[in-house]
Amino acid sequence: ETWVGLANYQWVSADQNFLLTIRNNFLWLLVVPAAATMFGLVVAVLADRVWWGGFAKSMVFMPMAISFVGASVIWKFVYDFRGPEAEQIGILNAMVMVILSDALRGVPTETIEAARIDGASELQIFFEIMVPQVMSTILVVWTTITITVLKVFDIVMAMTGGQWDTSVLANLMYDWMFRGGGDYGRSSTLAMVLMFAVVPVMAFNIRRFRTEEAQR
Repeated sequence: ETWVGLANYQWVSADQNFLLTIRNNFLWLLVVPAAATMFGLVVAVLADRVWWGGFAKSMVFMPMAISFVGASVIWKFVYDFRGPEAEQIGILNAMVMVILSDALRGVPTETIEAARIDGASELQIFFEIMVPQVMSTILVVWTTITITVLKVFDIVMAMTGGQWDTSVLANLMYDWMFRGGGDYGRSSTLAMVLMFAVVPVMAFNIRRFRTEEAQR
């Protein structure tokens, strides 16, 4: 209700909780887009080489019908640890993800066969022939996941509530807005920081899209 100028930005630059959320968001950005894109690419290649690949991809995509909150509750039990004296119910056994299958189908088989005739290994074919030809699709997937990760909220809220040093920017913004009496100024400041973080990724995506359109 009172004009404070840049006081909220001065606060946010020195707040330990904010610095913690920045660290956590950075870890999400460092791990999730790269791991999800690479793992999805590998699974897509493997799924396209077996006769039951269509069924496998259907099984992988089926969980997409579950909301992030529902999936988070399931994973909360998967990671659950109840201490050395209690009976353990958490099970962490497997991870499945598939993306980019359609893009890989667009790689000319003649190019792959020619590489095999020249003595290229399967790894060389994957990294030197397949990946460069689907790089535009990889960038689309990577930027999409990056934007999703920057504004991640529901997974953290449902699994940990931001406890145990797991809070991210969106959780901290929610806490200042709706908990402890509410502070709209600080919450709005955190929302602006989140927007500033997303803008460069969006600008990169738009610029790349315009470049591709100009080349067609």
